[in-house]
Amino acid sequence: MNRDAALYWLNVDNKSSEFYQMIDLSNQQSRKQFGNRGYVFAQIGMNAEPCSKDCKFCSLGMSHYSIGERWQKGVEDLKPEIQQLLSEGMDDFFLMATADYSIKKFIKIATEVRTLLPEEVRFVANVGDFDLETAKELKAIGITGAYHIKRLREGIDTLIEPQLREKTIENIVKAGLELYYCIEPIGPEHSYEEILDSIYFASQFPIDAMAVMRRIPVQGTPLFNHGQINAMELTKIVAVTNLVIKPSRSMNVHEPTQMSLLAGVNQLYAEVGANPRDTNPDTKDGRGFTPTMAWQMLEEAGYFPGNSN
Repeated sequence: MNRDAALYWLNVDNKSSEFYQMIDLSNQQSRKQFGNRGYVFAQIGMNAEPCSKDCKFCSLGMSHYSIGERWQKGVEDLKPEIQQLLSEGMDDFFLMATADYSIKKFIKIATEVRTLLPEEVRFVANVGDFDLETAKELKAIGITGAYHIKRLREGIDTLIEPQLREKTIENIVKAGLELYYCIEPIGPEHSYEEILDSIYFASQFPIDAMAVMRRIPVQGTPLFNHGQINAMELTKIVAVTNLVIKPSRSMNVHEPTQMSLLAGVNQLYAEVGANPRDTNPDTKDGRGFTPTMAWQMLEEAGYFPGNSN
């Protein structure tokens, strides 16, 4: 799909017949590409600490820290959480730390965590920016991919230079790590042109797992009063993103939204620990889905684990 066509589809009325035609196109693409295969990815936020990048949408930003507690998880803390996630069923495991977290400490802990994961479970790093040598080191210890994006209004709503994000993404690809990408965090103030810039930036990279995320208004953050887009708008952006990127393994919506599965979403996230969209110290007791909840939602849309039909 070219940019003019994508812009046209983004501008369709969400209550029109064209809206349903477009999400049907995306759904057909996913059914052809993914069949009935569903995926659940699970993430543990391993530290709750004020972050100097001070993202205006994040509960962990240093100027508006909203978690109420400060802590870091070690391997012994992570072990029972990983075992629980595995018992409920996950395909990919994400270990997330704030941008200020020591990359050396992350690598040390991740090396031990890899031994807790079955070989078939992909292991994904969700950390701050890093150089090519670090990317190669992550791969060497058994990490298979990295979640890293250039966010909407990076450098405006965050204290991160967009060029630094771009360089890290290049390092991920050069090191042979799988790149996990997302169009986020989408709010009512973002224009379709901005959203398309993000989609087409992503399109230049090999992406197996793609996602779209709407911004959650977190009480106390600077962007709280901007509100959030509704589920129909989110579903439309999911469909256009899926049609443009054509990810080879999975299309995700975040946070899980049942309506968006009509547009070809076959993958959802479960979350534990700190969450930048939550003020609860452990998001599994707040906004976070469990793997069981995610699998139930996928099943409602006809997606199943493994080779199930």
